[in-house]
Amino acid sequence: MGSDRAFKDAIYEQIARVGRAVDHPRRLELLDLLCQGPMTVEQLARKSAMSVSSTSQHLQHLREARLVRVEHRGTFRVYELTDEATCELFRTLRGLAQRYYAEMSAITEAFLRDREALEALDTVALQQRLTQESLTLLDVRPTEEYAVGHWPGAVSLPVEELAGRLAELPKDQTIVAYCRGPYCVLSLHAVEMLRKNGYRAIRLADGVSDWKAQGFPVVGVKGVS
Repeated sequence: MGSDRAFKDAIYEQIARVGRAVDHPRRLELLDLLCQGPMTVEQLARKSAMSVSSTSQHLQHLREARLVRVEHRGTFRVYELTDEATCELFRTLRGLAQRYYAEMSAITEAFLRDREALEALDTVALQQRLTQESLTLLDVRPTEEYAVGHWPGAVSLPVEELAGRLAELPKDQTIVAYCRGPYCVLSLHAVEMLRKNGYRAIRLADGVSDWKAQGFPVVGVKGVS
């Protein structure tokens, strides 16, 4: 019996390594960002509003748990998820929180209250709309994220460039803006700006990892996946 107990303790200790690695909200945010594709420490620090030092420390925890890996490219350290299972882990944790914690809905509703962009499409609804009307899909993430993977036919226009490039967008089509997923605010800001300037616009709640999980194609630097 003693050997049985030792075996189970050893196994569950290994599983617990994963839990300890993702027990910090900032590490979860980093996983969410890395679901978009490989990024340098500097890019991750900027997008998560952390210092490079703090970002590196959190990445070290994730790396020790083998959830991410690093590649040295010249003077840069580029991090990426070990495989798609890590992104699936993040999506599972996010889904459980949405299902079990009313606070998730309360926080989201409080943030979106009185904002014009409250309405959002999911991927299935988008597919249905695409069969019925012409839409302009607008990827408002940074260009490096768009290059790694985006919806087929989507136009890349980072949100920080949107104000100066509105004339490039058609006013006779509904514009569907998307970014990294349901809690990414880039598409929210984009839709608000578009509507204030007379465009018909709505946001897509799902992001690249959500489309992949549902079997929809994603176009990127390696073609269609």
